[in-house]
This record gives sequence, structure tokens and C-alpha cells, in this order.
Amino acid sequence: MQVPYLKMHGSGNLILIVDQRTGNRAPPDAQKLRELASNGPGFDQLMWISAASDDSSIASYRVFNADGSEVEQCGNGVRCVAKYLAGLNESGIEHEQEFELQSPAGPVTARVFEDGQVAVSMGAPNFSPADIPFDSAEMADTYALAIGDDVVDISALSMGNPHVVMEVDDVHHAPVAVLGPIIEHHARFPRLTNVGFMQIKDRRNIDLRVHERGVGETAACGTGACAAVVSGQRRGKLDAEVSVHLPGGQVVVSWRGGDAPVWLKGNAELITEGMMDL
Repeated sequence: MQVPYLKMHGSGNLILIVDQRTGNRAPPDAQKLRELASNGPGFDQLMWISAASDDSSIASYRVFNADGSEVEQCGNGVRCVAKYLAGLNESGIEHEQEFELQSPAGPVTARVFEDGQVAVSMGAPNFSPADIPFDSAEMADTYALAIGDDVVDISALSMGNPHVVMEVDDVHHAPVAVLGPIIEHHARFPRLTNVGFMQIKDRRNIDLRVHERGVGETAACGTGACAAVVSGQRRGKLDAEVSVHLPGGQVVVSWRGGDAPVWLKGNAELITEGMMDL
């Protein structure tokens, strides 16, 4: 059966959108998802849109990685979903819009601005090791993580999905390809983890590369950007609003601390649309 899709990107993160609010089809199985990612339209994440279960939200979505795994959240993906639902076009929208979406990680507020930029509320960060989940007897700002005979310092938190953040001196020479997969599959992360490598330029700017769980290094990761900024803020190194410079582009992350939600703002651009066989 042929199903329509939109291929978009948020800061270079490739997002495939399938709207099944009326079709009500179930998502493909893991093998089919891998085929679509490698030999089909291609994507880092596929956002499967369905009807919302209550009147407070205009839609719900599920998130699937290129390896076929289902994950809890995708910040760049939800910006693309919001832009699509607001009425995607090249010049933005006629009026600013705000609406609620249902996600596996909880409710998300989306604001789509007239210039086409999108801000999404990613919820409050969670530092509880049991909730990340991360094997640790106590909660701390940083942890010592043993990797073979070496030990690296990390921050660990959840943005609806698990994240590790490592501060590095030079993000361009960071060992993303080596340490990323090792930490992703580390025994202390029972559901695996995303891994961010952050270089702090000043209190309002960071450079970031992210090894995404189930994907590998990507051009951008929205929840990874949120996790990196929150990690730096919690240790007193970053201001309340920070520009995050990723290989695929820039996003802005803001957090007021405590139980306040983390806001992620950036672009959401249409690449192409078409039909695929499901």
C-alpha cells in the first residue's frame, strides 16, 4: 500500500513524517523501518502521527530511529511535526500558532512563529538515576564512568530519553566515533543512551556533537542540545539561554531551572514529499 510522507530536517537532522490521523495504520515493524531508512526515503527519525486521545492536543506522535527501535522523544522531529501541522509552506505561517501534542515522553507545547521558526517545550529535565535510567546509588552533577582501564567524567539526565553529556576541549577532535558507541551500550545504561560531546565557548554559546542511540552521529539532536545546556547550567557554566552550534545548524535552548520546562527553538524545513510502499 502506498502511503504519503514528508521528508524534512531540523538543523540537519533528517526527519520523515507520516500522518495517519485518518488512515489509522499501525507503524511498520523494525525490519521495514530499517529498509525505509537505508533503501527507501531515508531518515534519522521517523515521526508517526496519529489522532490525539483527548481534546487538549491536536495530534499524537511516536518516534522511530533508523535502526528500527522506538524511542521516547526527538526534539528536532517534533519541531518538524509542529511546522507540518501548522500548515507548512516556504514563507512561514500567517499567524503565530500554539498548540499541544501528545508524545511518548509526555505532553509537548509547540509554538510556530510567523517566520517559520518553531519552539517546543520539552518538559523538565530529570536527574534521578532510576528514571534516566542509569545505574547509580546516588544522584550527582557528574559521575565517573569506567571505560576499560580509563575513567571519564559525565553528566547523566533524561529529557524524556536518556542522555550523557561530556565536556571536551575541542569538539572537532572529540572521539565521537569511538566513545559514542561504547557509552551508548555501557552496562550502566540498561536502555542505552544518547551521548553528547560539548565544548563551552562562552556562557551563551556551545559547540556540540551527538552520537544518537540507535542512529550514530547525526547532524543535530534536539534533546541532546537540551541535555547539554541543562548540564552546563546545572554546573554554573552557562546562562539561562544558550545558542547550541551543531554540525547541521543552530538551535537555541532556554531553561529557568527547577521544574521549569526546557524550551528548544530552531528551524524546520521541507526537503521533499512523496509516496512509499508499506
